[in-house]
Amino acid sequence: MKLSEVLHAFVWHDPKTNNANTYLINGSKKILIDPGHDRLLGNVKDHISKLSITLQDIDLIILTHGHPDHVEAVRSFSNSLALIALHETELDFIKTLAPHYDLTMGTANFEPQLLLREGQLIVDDLTFQVIHTPGHSPGSICLYWPHEKALFTGDVIFYQGIGRTDLPGGNGQDLKESISRLSSLEVEHLLPGHGEIVSGKALVKSNFSEVQRVWFQYI
Repeated sequence: MKLSEVLHAFVWHDPKTNNANTYLINGSKKILIDPGHDRLLGNVKDHISKLSITLQDIDLIILTHGHPDHVEAVRSFSNSLALIALHETELDFIKTLAPHYDLTMGTANFEPQLLLREGQLIVDDLTFQVIHTPGHSPGSICLYWPHEKALFTGDVIFYQGIGRTDLPGGNGQDLKESISRLSSLEVEHLLPGHGEIVSGKALVKSNFSEVQRVWFQYI
């Protein structure tokens, strides 16, 4: 799905398999967000091939958090020049709090080249805002792109839903605070880790309000 001249969404629609939505920024640098499961990476390859792009062309992979359905496919980039970016807290989570995720990823020496922190992230002529949004996992991040008014939310907030808090490292109060912070942003495209995209400022605002009204009482 083409959302702008440089922003593409590869939404996972197969209900039989848990895999993350993947997003491509095809600008001066080629940035892939959440490549998903390794065995399902063919979906991403098919989409980017239609844009005359291969895995070897990817410059940067940004991981919103460390769950296998978002990060496992980084192993397919081990022989490429792509840099891998992850929040510094989430790396500690993978290494110490959830070693079974590390085994699932199949990379005991998983070491991102770029450790993210709250604040501005500049990639060539692209400027993003990294927002630390714990709750689904301790080092989860959302990535805000002011130029496109796009918010990549990982598993923090979905269309009419929220990320789970019953997995290791989950925290309901943290998730509520994270979602409340995000709700103040000016967003045209809410790009979640699973499910459908929410486009249009009014619909995005409505989705935040509905999620807070319906789901906050349960976490």
